[in-house]
This record gives sequence, structure tokens and C-alpha cells, in this order.
Amino acid sequence: MAAYLVAQVRINDPEAYERYRDAVPSLVERFGGRFRARGGKLEVLEGEWPLPRLVIIEFASRDAARRFYDSPEYQKILPLRQGASEGNVVIVEGV
Repeated sequence: MAAYLVAQVRINDPEAYERYRDAVPSLVERFGGRFRARGGKLEVLEGEWPLPRLVIIEFASRDAARRFYDSPEYQKILPLRQGASEGNVVIVEGV
């Protein structure tokens, strides 16, 4: 069953975040992931959306998403994102 890594992000340091953003696509691809949304324009229809950037990455399974997130390669670049932004990251299983 497909699973999605979903992140809500507010970028505080665009230059540092750019380094993270440049490093991620090849890593996502290596772990079988595909970007489904990556910072496109958001239109809030109901409620409040606290952070302006949304990223959705599809993986073949929850385990595949977790392997990506826990990989030494991703953990090496994760501090770039954490230092340049604030946000939330979850994995949700698809239907």
C-alpha cells in the first residue's frame, strides 16, 4: 500500500534551505519516492493552514518511506532543513 511523507514547512533561511532542496530529489528517487507536491501555491478552503509550504512524497509503502527518512544519507542532510525552516513531517498510509 502506498504511503506519503507529508511536510508542512515555513522557510526562515532561504539560502540554507536551497542547499537542502537541491540535495533531496536524487535521494528521494534513489529510495523509490516521487514528489506529488513540492511547494506549489496553496489555497486554504477551510480552517487555518499554519505553514505556507507543503511537500508530499509518495513511496511504495510505509516501510519504504521510513527507510528513506531513517537512511544515513537523508539524516546527513536533515540538519540543513531543520536549521533553515520549521515545520511538521508525518507519514500517512494511502488507500
